[in-house]
Amino acid sequence: MVEADLGDPRKNELVQLCEKLVQDRRLIILSNRGPVEHQLAANGQMHGRRGTGGVVTALNTLTNNIDFTWIASAMGEGDRAITEASEGANIKSPIPGQRLSLRYVVTPRRVYHKFYNVFCNPLLWFLQHYMWSSPYTPNVDGAVHDAWENGYVPVNKAFADSVIAEAEGSETAPYVVIHDYHLYLVPMYVRQAVPNATICHFVHIPWPAPAYWLLLPAYIRNSICRALCQSDIVGFQCLRDARAFLQTCEEFLPDAVVDHQEKTIELDGRKVNVRVYPLSIDPSELRRIADSPRSLDYEKRLELLCLENTIVRVDRLEPSKNVVRGFRAYDLLLERHPELHEKVTFLAFLAPSRTRVRQYQRYAEEVEQHVQNVNNTYGTENWTPIHTFYENNYTQAIAGLRLYDVLLVNPVIDGMNLVAKEGPVVNTKEGMIVLSESVGAHDQLQGGVLSVSPTDIEGTMQAMHSAIAMSTDERSRRFSDLTDVVEKEDVTYWLKLQIEDMLNLN
Repeated sequence: MVEADLGDPRKNELVQLCEKLVQDRRLIILSNRGPVEHQLAANGQMHGRRGTGGVVTALNTLTNNIDFTWIASAMGEGDRAITEASEGANIKSPIPGQRLSLRYVVTPRRVYHKFYNVFCNPLLWFLQHYMWSSPYTPNVDGAVHDAWENGYVPVNKAFADSVIAEAEGSETAPYVVIHDYHLYLVPMYVRQAVPNATICHFVHIPWPAPAYWLLLPAYIRNSICRALCQSDIVGFQCLRDARAFLQTCEEFLPDAVVDHQEKTIELDGRKVNVRVYPLSIDPSELRRIADSPRSLDYEKRLELLCLENTIVRVDRLEPSKNVVRGFRAYDLLLERHPELHEKVTFLAFLAPSRTRVRQYQRYAEEVEQHVQNVNNTYGTENWTPIHTFYENNYTQAIAGLRLYDVLLVNPVIDGMNLVAKEGPVVNTKEGMIVLSESVGAHDQLQGGVLSVSPTDIEGTMQAMHSAIAMSTDERSRRFSDLTDVVEKEDVTYWLKLQIEDMLNLN
């Protein structure tokens, strides 16, 4: 019995495709962070709560409508305890409505620390977001080599071993769908043991040009490329990233045959298809949140801060989001256009991120310093130019998105950035978006946004002013273009593209 909305034929079509996918073969999904986190209460009872993150949200349609296995890292003591109690057997999801089974990968804490805190985040994340200052960082010392060999490799092997265990006893090879940069090596290990598996790997973050990968040791970058090429499909957020991956494999794998026109790579007698699947949102679910009593209560409070023109940003507080340059552009706007004083306000919803990472701590301090400088320079007894909300409060942020006249989304580089898609769905003022050209969402939304280079403070200031001064007719046209794109190319569309491609491989 499917649980899709019977009034939504597109979702029903997706569910039917999903059922066709798992009719004769098993589906196994892998991600570092899973859909359920278990917590041990003081009374000894185990409780499961829905996991967080974009992957979990994006795959909600699957979790509620078909039976499959989701393999993820044991993130805390609860996950470890329930895995030990079940003696490694699969665990039925305790979340109402979820039909999936869970399998946790438990690795020694020190190994996971090297995997996650030494290699994945400080190294791969920074590399793939072009966040290194190459004259000074990275410094690939013995600790990094050790983190690869004794962290990244063994965790990827442990994930692959879980897939292999799941596949044992099945007459048909499974579909294996792997998510993100934590698990680049898994396709290689799974292919060796389950050669007929259909393997798809989706990369949620940007893929940099080959020259930037040269900052990693050759054996590491070559291993990543070669392992990914053991997939049947490698998916990316936008065409720029797909092209960069093709170029990277051509550069570092001399025995690979790369077809840029067809976007395929032939290696070791196999063909990998490089595809573009732009991640998106569920508009109906987002509207449900925006119309909830809690959100409407936040909206009433936030309305008291709004003026004739309200600029909003919603971001994690991290360097790649380019928050400082955004505030510098706003500072310049107030300097150049004194007529806007006491007529414009900036609401910044900034969720703390990786607060133990030194670079993030310094960046948060710099952001706060710029906020204070703007407020001290221009603020009056009746006007605070910038209001900041340093908390991880999604409902409050959605309430803020309803109120913007200008939404500033100016990351240095981003995989997709769903805020740019969430804004038009809930906004009540036909607000405009100032959007970095380097954001993955720009490919889809460029017809309705004001495009800027992420480093262009002057241009960002001018775009914000243009958005404020824009005619009603142009605002309506642009806003309509944005909402049309987001509605048509939603998360259902994202999933449908992938499932159709997997089915067409057979």
